[in-house]
Amino acid sequence: MRKTKIFVGSSHPELGGLVSNRLGVEPGAVKLTQFKNKETSVEIGVSVRNEDVYIIQSGSPRINDSLMELLIMINACKGSSAQRITAVIPYFPYSKQSKKKKHRGAIAAKLVANIMAISGVDHIITMDLHASQMQGFFNLPVDNLYAEPTIGKWIQENVEDWQNGVVVSKNAGGAKRVTSLADRLNIDFALIHMDRSRRAHGPDSSLSKPENIYNRLEDEDDEDDDNLIDAETGNEIEREVADETSLMTLVGDVQGKVCFIVDDMIDGCHSFLEAADNLVNHGAKSVYIIATHGILSGNSLRQIEECSNVHKIVVTNTYPIPPEKRALCSKLNVLDISATLAEAIRRTHNGESISYLFSQVPKNL
Repeated sequence: MRKTKIFVGSSHPELGGLVSNRLGVEPGAVKLTQFKNKETSVEIGVSVRNEDVYIIQSGSPRINDSLMELLIMINACKGSSAQRITAVIPYFPYSKQSKKKKHRGAIAAKLVANIMAISGVDHIITMDLHASQMQGFFNLPVDNLYAEPTIGKWIQENVEDWQNGVVVSKNAGGAKRVTSLADRLNIDFALIHMDRSRRAHGPDSSLSKPENIYNRLEDEDDEDDDNLIDAETGNEIEREVADETSLMTLVGDVQGKVCFIVDDMIDGCHSFLEAADNLVNHGAKSVYIIATHGILSGNSLRQIEECSNVHKIVVTNTYPIPPEKRALCSKLNVLDISATLAEAIRRTHNGESISYLFSQVPKNL
C-alpha cells in the first residue's frame, strides 16, 4: 500500500498491531503522552503530507481519554497536510446515547460525530453500531461493518449440532439482528419479551409521572444492565425499581435446542443471565451468549463463570479485554476481527467496494 500511513492509538494497541501486520504496513511513529494535569498530547513522528492516513482507535475503559486522543491525532494529521484521514473505530464511543432517553437528556453520539467532523476526519470505518441510524449523524462517508460473518463462521466450526440451534433476542429491539444471523445459518429464531407492570396504580404512583411513562415507551433495546457511576463521588448509583415486577415471555420453541443469545454489545450481564435461565427452564439444551463488543463491566465475567446455565460467551476483539480479566472466565472466547478491518482499509485505499465484507469473511489476509 503506497503513500499510506497507519497510526495506532493507545486504546487497543493489540488490535491495531494485528491489523497492521495483516496489511504488511508498519504503524507510523506517534508520541502519545499526558501532561501532569491530564491533558492529552499527540506528536506525529513521520511526514503525512499527501498521504492516505488511517487512525485505529477503539473505545476503551478510558473512553474519554481515548476519544480525545483520537480527535487530537486527526487534527494533527489534518494540520500536517494529510490527503485523506480515515478513523477506524471498531467500537464507536457513546453509541449507547444515540437518542434522548429523557426529556432533558442529550444525544451524545451526535455530539461526538460533530466533534469528529470539526477535527478534520474524512471517513469513518466502524463496526456494529448500537443503532445503524447513527450513520446519519455524519455528513461524511461512514462504513458500518458487521461481525456477523465471523460469528456465523465460528458457530459452524465450533458448535456441535448447531443445525439444531435457535438464535434468540433478549428483547424486542434486537429482533432484526437475530433474524439476520438466523437467516445466514438457516436456523430458527426466538424472542424474549419482558413485560413490566407496576403494582401501584393510584394517583400518586410512578405511572402517573410523565417522565416514567416516557421511559416505558422507550425501545427495549436501550435497556442497561449496569448501574451508573456518580461523576463527583465515583460511587455506584443503584437503579430505582419502584416496586416493579417483570414477566418474561418466550416466543418460539427452544426445547432440546442449542440457543444463541445475540446482541451488539454486552456491558452488564444481568439481562443475559436472566434470559439464559429462562431458556434453560424452557428446555434449552445449552446456551451461548454472543456479542460483538465485549465491554463486560464490573463483575460480569465472574457472574457468567458462576452461572451454570451459560455454556460459552463469545465476543470479538473490537473492545480491549486485558489478560487478567480474561482469566476470570474459562467460558470466554474472543474472536479476532482484524481481518475484516484490514480488508476494509485495503479496499478503501484502492477505491474498491467493501460490500463483500457485509456477508463474507476475508480469505486473502
